Amino acid sequence: MGTLYIVSTPIGNLQDITFRVLNILHKVNFIACEDTRKTGILLKSINPMYIAIVQHTMGEEKSQRPRLISYFEQNELRRIPEIINILKNGEDVALVSDAGTPTISDPGFKLVRECVNQKIKVEAIPGVSAAIVALTVSGLPTDKFLFLGYLPLKEGKRISLLNNLKKSQEFIKSTIIIYEAPHKLLKTLNSLRQVFGDMDIVICRELTKIYEEVRRSKISESLKHFSKTNPKGEFVILFHH
Repeated sequence: MGTLYIVSTPIGNLQDITFRVLNILHKVNFIACEDTRKTGILLKSINPMYIAIVQHTMGEEKSQRPRLISYFEQNELRRIPEIINILKNGEDVALVSDAGTPTISDPGFKLVRECVNQKIKVEAIPGVSAAIVALTVSGLPTDKFLFLGYLPLKEGKRISLLNNLKKSQEFIKSTIIIYEAPHKLLKTLNSLRQVFGDMDIVICRELTKIYEEVRRSKISESLKHFSKTNPKGEFVILFHH
């Protein structure tokens, strides 16, 4: 029986990759990835010096490249039996997302659940997560936090969730962490202001990358800023209300 490795990859800066991640990606013959093109680029971008170190550590050369299996939200139910079969045949499989830690607002938990049900070993290879990186630089309390991932697309459901969140904060005060895409940022900020008022928030953009930005301001100020700048990159929104 093989092992499913949950492999965290850099969210921007390639130097954040770990030797253990390099080791696993070099070792396995199968990599299930959200986007085969992006994972292919990652594999090609890995410094040959690190690969040489990994090969030296393993004490062997590896001639064949791993097979990349596309595994994303729309095809995961179809892919799971194929991956389970590979694992049952004794092959190890690495699961990666486009960036960061798989299963965190990315596909993967259904595969992990099925492996658990089938008594297949699952092992996490820790690394970067945008939510935790943003939390550590936010300046907000870190003793308790709630990660919401991406909010619902429909405004009604989004407002309903935020209203329930506001009620829950009366019982357990915690820092809230939200992911958002650039084209939905302004809508999400407006929804937050509608429910929580013009509160202080932290917005992190392009973490670990060249144009990394951490803004601490009122929602109204962020709305004014991003309505003029055509938001780009991936965003993490944090607040403690």
